[in-house]
Amino acid sequence: MPAGTMFAKFKSTNVAASTATQAVADGNPITQYFEIGKPVACAGPELVWRIHDAYRKSDNKECSVFIFEKKIAEKMHKPRRKETITELLKSSVKTLERFRHPRILQIYHTVEESADTLAFASEPIFASLSNVLAFHESKTYEATNVAPAAGGAAASQAQAAANTLPQRPAHAKEYNFLDMELKYGFLQLTEALAYLHYSGHVIHRNVCPSSILITKRGIWKLAGMEYVERMNENDLNSSIPCPPWSNRVSKMAQPNLDFMAPETQSTSKCSLLSDMFSLGMVICAVFNNGRPLIQAGNSTSNYAKQMETLDDLVHKLMPRLPIALQEATSRMASRDATARPTAQLLQLIKYFIDTPINALKFLDVVNMKDTQQKSQFYKTTLIEAMPMIPRKLWWQNIWPMLKSEINNNEVLAAVLQPVMLFVQEATLTEYDTLMAATMKVIYNTPKSIQASVTILENLHLIIEKTKPEDVTTDIMPMLFYSFDGSTIQVQSAAVVAVANVFDSIDELSIRRMVLPKVKQVFEKNITDPKIVQNVLMCIERVMDRMERAQVMDEVLPLLANIRIPDPDIIMRTVRIYHKLFVDKTYGLTVETMATNVLPLLIPHTVNPSLNFEQYCYLLEVLQQMLEAIDRQQRNKLKLDNLSMASPERHRTLRHQFSTDNMNAPPFNIPNLRIDQRKTSSAEDMARKNSGGSGMLGGWWFGCSPSSPDSNFLRVGNVFPNRRLSDNTLMTPKIRIAPSCASSPGGTPGSGLPTRRHSSIGPQERRGSTINLSPPTYGARGSSGSSLSVPSTSVYVKSPLLYSQKQGGSMPNTSSSVPFLLSSSMQSIRSRRQSTVLSSGPLGSGSGLLQQLGSGMVRQLTSVSGTVSPVPLLRVNGTRNSHSHSNVRKCPSLNITFSQ
Repeated sequence: MPAGTMFAKFKSTNVAASTATQAVADGNPITQYFEIGKPVACAGPELVWRIHDAYRKSDNKECSVFIFEKKIAEKMHKPRRKETITELLKSSVKTLERFRHPRILQIYHTVEESADTLAFASEPIFASLSNVLAFHESKTYEATNVAPAAGGAAASQAQAAANTLPQRPAHAKEYNFLDMELKYGFLQLTEALAYLHYSGHVIHRNVCPSSILITKRGIWKLAGMEYVERMNENDLNSSIPCPPWSNRVSKMAQPNLDFMAPETQSTSKCSLLSDMFSLGMVICAVFNNGRPLIQAGNSTSNYAKQMETLDDLVHKLMPRLPIALQEATSRMASRDATARPTAQLLQLIKYFIDTPINALKFLDVVNMKDTQQKSQFYKTTLIEAMPMIPRKLWWQNIWPMLKSEINNNEVLAAVLQPVMLFVQEATLTEYDTLMAATMKVIYNTPKSIQASVTILENLHLIIEKTKPEDVTTDIMPMLFYSFDGSTIQVQSAAVVAVANVFDSIDELSIRRMVLPKVKQVFEKNITDPKIVQNVLMCIERVMDRMERAQVMDEVLPLLANIRIPDPDIIMRTVRIYHKLFVDKTYGLTVETMATNVLPLLIPHTVNPSLNFEQYCYLLEVLQQMLEAIDRQQRNKLKLDNLSMASPERHRTLRHQFSTDNMNAPPFNIPNLRIDQRKTSSAEDMARKNSGGSGMLGGWWFGCSPSSPDSNFLRVGNVFPNRRLSDNTLMTPKIRIAPSCASSPGGTPGSGLPTRRHSSIGPQERRGSTINLSPPTYGARGSSGSSLSVPSTSVYVKSPLLYSQKQGGSMPNTSSSVPFLLSSSMQSIRSRRQSTVLSSGPLGSGSGLLQQLGSGMVRQLTSVSGTVSPVPLLRVNGTRNSHSHSNVRKCPSLNITFSQ
């Protein structure tokens, strides 16, 4: 009989089962312990067990209740066989209770019997593998049920064939397997058989889809212990006698013929390798769209015929299997029992070696591990494997196990690590429907220190998925309560949490709750760099939502108390100060910057812990603050200066150190008179420059600046061809020659500062090489000063000017003799008094340089008033051919007088 016929045969029965209510089990004692819901699946021989959703009344634990109605056996078989089937099913439940293994169906409540039913409770079941494969098989039939385009007799035959195709069975469960689910399911069946063979020492004999149950966590469990046989204790691999399948016995009381090993039917013997054949046939049925390779229809003759072609069927099916599973499956489906691998060897094939599979395996048995092993698994192994596990298995397999560990305070901290990953990856709908209730339990239950820290550090992720009303009622109270904890770790985590979720906290709570508590944490742990850094990070983020007065009164004093020279802490402090400086709403005044901010920041400029970028940022902030202070102070002082009477109090530095403020004793050159030649142009210039050149001649010769001979120099006698236009004077600049270290008013090494004449433009400066040191008498190499005048070859004889030796001079290339600095000349004059100039006609003479510039030199009278022969005057170092024994030199003027 084909499988479709079999499914159609039980269609009415299963439809009736699906519509049954809890009234079916009203007479069964199990209803005292469990609240039974609607049927969701079926399993067992001929799918006689109906599986109902239920929960235990004592603790509301979710479970499934299996119910067998005895009247089903009466309808299908002779009444006398009802007791046989009932005893067989009862014994199978008793056997399941004896074998407690993660891969064997776990029994919550033993079998209970009433006059009409058998019932027992187990872990929550989603469906049997038979239900799921029936769905896949029906999809195949539906795909082939296509109406032909031809008409006539062919069309009628096709329509008749379509009508005979089975419809989807009522027990079919819509479900699609992932590749990882199949891999893990096959491994779980292998482990279950390994346990039965090598620990339980029994042969299952009925490994088929109806004996394999899939829990709501997606775990494959082996059940259907109705036909187990004890193995030979002395030799586990040896065969034992077992009855073959027979038409004379009820099919409900016999294993599924489509998955039975050939040696059982042919030799009436079986071994543990017989179960491996059945497992191989289950794998083939899964990859064959739910249809078994052998479809005997409860007929031994059909079974024998199809067994002859089994090898070809297996060979054709291999391309559908994963490559790593093909060899093992072909060997398990072999008719030769010795070619089949054992369950122990099958677990070691490459197909099952997979990191996510190993993580899922450990998760299934995690309740058998100690606390340390659990914690290590949740914190490390599971976190690493989850990215490789499909999302479907996250919610189906992993999340239920994590929920079960929430109430275990010993491992809660470790469990929260993958829980936070769930929170991060969950959609809003998934979080609201699957996680929200569990998270509320976590908020309101006592937690360890590490668990509290984990929650607080990930609070921003939780708030993103939580409804606003739940944030206010559940999360914020937990956050504020964490500040009152006695441990530093929880307080620090609470500060970090505030910095991460400040957008979700109202401003009133920030001002009245957050800032005082954060400040309290800071004061208790002021020397802890980590906590101080977290506090600064929190303040930096929430200060925008504080009032100005609160920032100035509480935040600034807090910053002033930080004494940890850590670069990260310094940078956070600088950023806060910069934020206060840039945002004018805080009202950071220049007085506050100068007295409270800069004294704290400037010492960090020499902190060796700062790197280049940090140093540059610190310096930039300091410069901005200093510029603001400078700008405000300058504006303030300018306003103050407008109301002051004497602006001389604040003259510039350049003016204070100019040559106008330098004083030097006067200096006269003795025995020399230079008259002035007045011209109209000279008079005009004298009027214009009376405040400059006249004064210069006055302080040189002691005359009044208003003297008529105090304007310009005339040298007409010396230069008879000179034109009046050549008397134009260049505005001078006076400086002490670097060679004169002893000149009055001079500065050794650098010379006198340059003086800008009043008649020169503000940008015009000219230098001078005049040496203003007083004249010296002595040998050529003696120290002294020299006064340089324009180079010329004119000599003037004077009887009163004489010396023993001639002195050298420095050339001067200027076109006219410049004015002398009054202060320097006064110094020279005080050092050398001239008796000739004080009593003779020279006493009323004008300045030497002015008269030399005008081009006229006269003979000088002696002290007694008699005229002496005029000696030759050599200018600019030109040697006279006339030899004289008395020579007097004036190095300062670069003039040599010889007699």
